[in-house]
Amino acid sequence: MAALGLYGVIRYSVALRTPEIGIRLALGAQRREVLWLVVRQGLRLTVVGLVAGTFAALASSQLLASQLYGTGVFDPLTFAAMTATLLVAALLASYVPARRATRVDPLAALRSE
Repeated sequence: MAALGLYGVIRYSVALRTPEIGIRLALGAQRREVLWLVVRQGLRLTVVGLVAGTFAALASSQLLASQLYGTGVFDPLTFAAMTATLLVAALLASYVPARRATRVDPLAALRSE
């Protein structure tokens, strides 16, 4: 669910930034630089969400201790596994719009303005 939400936000952001990406490509930016620009934006959003979510999960785990079956209140393996899973999902979710951004035709992007 988080990966789909991140994908939607990044895709929308790339759509809004199409003229900017077109100008970058027209001025000589490499496609891998544009790819990294978009992926970095998605990973930045993900890291902020993971930090906030981890603190919220740690704070609420005491309240939900009776609902946690088979895990401790502060189970580091569970927190690490979920963090790694969300990071991989976010990387894939931001890679797809990033690949689409590298295929932007600079002239078409400039004409859209």
